[in-house]
Amino acid sequence: MTPDQNTQRWRRSSYSSGQGGQCVELSHALSAIRDSKDRAAGALDLSPTAFRAFLRQVREG
Repeated sequence: MTPDQNTQRWRRSSYSSGQGGQCVELSHALSAIRDSKDRAAGALDLSPTAFRAFLRQVREG
């Protein structure tokens, strides 16, 4: 994990539950996605265009 990923503000997805299921965090500033249960595993960094396309697909189901 880069220092930027470590200090960046992350937002947990509203679709994530506190029940130990699938949880993801998003960083719009970094265009990155990570597993909130395993933050040390790093993040998937996307280009801004790919990140917007990902979010669009999630919203559309």
